[in-house]
Amino acid sequence: MAEGDDDKIGKLAALTGKRLPVQVCKSAAGFYIGTADEEGLPFSRESSEYWRERIAAERAMSDGKWTQRRAP
Repeated sequence: MAEGDDDKIGKLAALTGKRLPVQVCKSAAGFYIGTADEEGLPFSRESSEYWRERIAAERAMSDGKWTQRRAP
């Protein structure tokens, strides 16, 4: 992903009309790049990948080395 404001907004979340920032989230499958709603609840999984450790997901997000999912 190239750097810029639009890259910091979840593209899948935007399909629903919401502009939510991407962040590292956690699920039973591991850590992923996604979005959370206004209440802090998981909203969209943006990355195709899962990572076993939070630091690896954070690094992937900051380096732009993750794959944007095309569909929910």
